[in-house]
Amino acid sequence: MNVKNFVIESIDEMRNKVTWPKYSSLQNSAVLVLVASLIFALVIGLIDLTFENIMTWFYDLF
Repeated sequence: MNVKNFVIESIDEMRNKVTWPKYSSLQNSAVLVLVASLIFALVIGLIDLTFENIMTWFYDLF
């Protein structure tokens, strides 16, 4: 009986008590996450490329 009540109350809470964001707000958040992820990936890629070039130069010395 407890599991049944939990499921029923969870469904009721999701339908009536949760404040869902507007679609435009959701789009803005998704675009922000996408842009931030791309910037982060570019920064990490540049750091990796720089480190690789430095290590290649260093190993070529020997």
